[in-house]
Amino acid sequence: MIVSYTRLEKKVMSFVFENVSKQFLNQNESTLQRINLEIQTGEFVCIVGKSGCGKSTLLNLAAGLLTPSSGRILLDGKEVNGPGVERTVMFQEHALYPWLTVRENVEFGMKLAGVSKEKRQEKSDYYLKMVHLQGYEDYRVHEISGGMRQRVALARALVVDSEILLMDEPFSALDKQTSNCLREELQRIWMETKKTILFITHSAEEAVYLADRVVVLAPECGMVSEILPISLERPRHVYDPAFVELRHSILDAVQGATNRENKEM
Repeated sequence: MIVSYTRLEKKVMSFVFENVSKQFLNQNESTLQRINLEIQTGEFVCIVGKSGCGKSTLLNLAAGLLTPSSGRILLDGKEVNGPGVERTVMFQEHALYPWLTVRENVEFGMKLAGVSKEKRQEKSDYYLKMVHLQGYEDYRVHEISGGMRQRVALARALVVDSEILLMDEPFSALDKQTSNCLREELQRIWMETKKTILFITHSAEEAVYLADRVVVLAPECGMVSEILPISLERPRHVYDPAFVELRHSILDAVQGATNRENKEM
């Protein structure tokens, strides 16, 4: 029997940042200031900006791992006060358990939750196939490549079937070819599952490839400097002139340039 875990009806669940600021105790200035952003159900939003602009802080706030210094974050109209089952986080480091097999890593959360062995295997089979890791179920982490480890981490994040997937530069430590491959896989998976994704990246190319909207954070003040809609049809191609134009627009926004001509001189 073929079982699909893609939801036929997705709950309408807006994710709203209202005047959110974050200042750490050892800092004179806020890392983030007055962030106002609304992410709709099924939307893929990328956050870009220079190092230190507060991208990861924003994601950790969204995950409930940090608390805003002021403002509030609302999920389905309710204030976020900590982690929740409707949000799953995937970090840059895969954080897999090396003493477990690929399957055991994917099933780990379900096992803790008391899900039956039969149901765990059914779901892990489905998501391991989705990330093209069928045949590697019994491999240990040290026996597979870095790219495959990130596929395992992605399957582990997906198997929870949360409404929102929060991803903090999950492909940045990989080589270019592997990173490009995983971008393609993630785009395909998002088109199939229509999960709400908030994705942190340094790469303008990656943002244009994946996002419905790109949010640019200003490095000087940790504020939203620009939000660019990406209306290109999917799948997207990096050599498409419209793709290249959008990539340059994001780079200009990140660099704070007023026009491309000055940059190219």
